[in-house]
Amino acid sequence: MNAEISTFNKSTFYQGDAKPSAFWVMVAKEVGDHLRSWRFVVLLLLILFTFLGTTSVAFGNIREAIAKVKDTDQLFLYLKLLTTTEGTLPPFHVFLSFLGPLLGIGLGFDAINSEQQKGTLTRVMAQPVYRDNLLLSKFTGSILLIGVLLLSLVLLMIGAGILMTGILVSIEEVFRILGFTFLCIIYVGFWLALAILFSILFRQPSTSALSLIGVWLFFTVFYQMVVEGLVGAFGPDVNALSQSQVIRYREMVMSFLRLAPSQLFTDATTTLLIPSVRSLGPVTMEQMAGAIPSPLSLKDSLMIVWPQVSGLVAATVLCFALSYFLFMRREVRG
Repeated sequence: MNAEISTFNKSTFYQGDAKPSAFWVMVAKEVGDHLRSWRFVVLLLLILFTFLGTTSVAFGNIREAIAKVKDTDQLFLYLKLLTTTEGTLPPFHVFLSFLGPLLGIGLGFDAINSEQQKGTLTRVMAQPVYRDNLLLSKFTGSILLIGVLLLSLVLLMIGAGILMTGILVSIEEVFRILGFTFLCIIYVGFWLALAILFSILFRQPSTSALSLIGVWLFFTVFYQMVVEGLVGAFGPDVNALSQSQVIRYREMVMSFLRLAPSQLFTDATTTLLIPSVRSLGPVTMEQMAGAIPSPLSLKDSLMIVWPQVSGLVAATVLCFALSYFLFMRREVRG
């Protein structure tokens, strides 16, 4: 069995004469290029300082947050480190909804067009490598860096929490925090896939960067205002509707808001990190009758966020499929 596993691993990562496959060589080159670039260093410092700032604020207020909890079995100390704030700084998951897209855009906005501008794309395509492997290596190398960065920050937070409080992290908290990290990677991966798509659409890196910043600003800042403005101008008078009609109307508005990736990310992270969140939509008094005010289990929270996770994964796959389609039809000799 061990011999079969060893053979599988070698065939996946190496060619017949113990040489790395062309795909993993390109992934390693992509990771090395990012690590040596000032752009990645600046983004890394931005995320790191944000994490340290929000975590230090959470540690400063953690005693007050613990004192408000009556049932110590429902403490979820390490989840509070990611969600507690005193108002001067937003919690870390809210910061990530702003900074995560910049990380994905920064790593991918010139993935293809810069290679074409430098003339290195023609040289790479002249080698015996598949064209789709180039796109996949760009995405894989960047997402590996993002995953290592976010996972390291989370492990750093858990380790610092254990050293400062002496309280061991529970298994449910570990799975919730790992689920939050996985969700962050998917969210940044969507913006990375969109950035690679724009790097194929536009030949100038500056054009693709400005276009991506415009898309990010629209969905992060203006989209909610646009939807609320249209609802206020063309929507019905809520006071004239019955309770069931109001609930359907609110659900319809929330459906429009959830077309924005940032809204999907916020809904999913809030549910995972705050177990007391039981619903992401309007709830009637009849539905609340008999409900016990206790935190949801991890399985129930995952069931609530499953549509949001599926939406982010589907949007990422769609961006990558469009990138693949356009890049396979692109003439690279010019």
